[in-house]
Amino acid sequence: MKSSRRDKTEGNLNEAKGKVKEIVGNAVGNSDLEAEGKNDQLAGKVQKKVGEIKKILGK
Repeated sequence: MKSSRRDKTEGNLNEAKGKVKEIVGNAVGNSDLEAEGKNDQLAGKVQKKVGEIKKILGK
C-alpha cells in the first residue's frame, strides 16, 4: 500500500475511533474521554491531509 493511501486509511480510522470516544465520553459524563475523542478526530484529519499532500507530491 502506498504511503499516501496508508495515511488516508489510518486517518479515517483515527477519526472513527475519536468519534466513538467522544460519544461514549459524552454519554457517561467523562469529559476527559470526550476531549480525547476530539483530539483523535483532529489527529485523523491531519493524517488524512498528510496523505493527500504525499499523493500530490508523488510519494
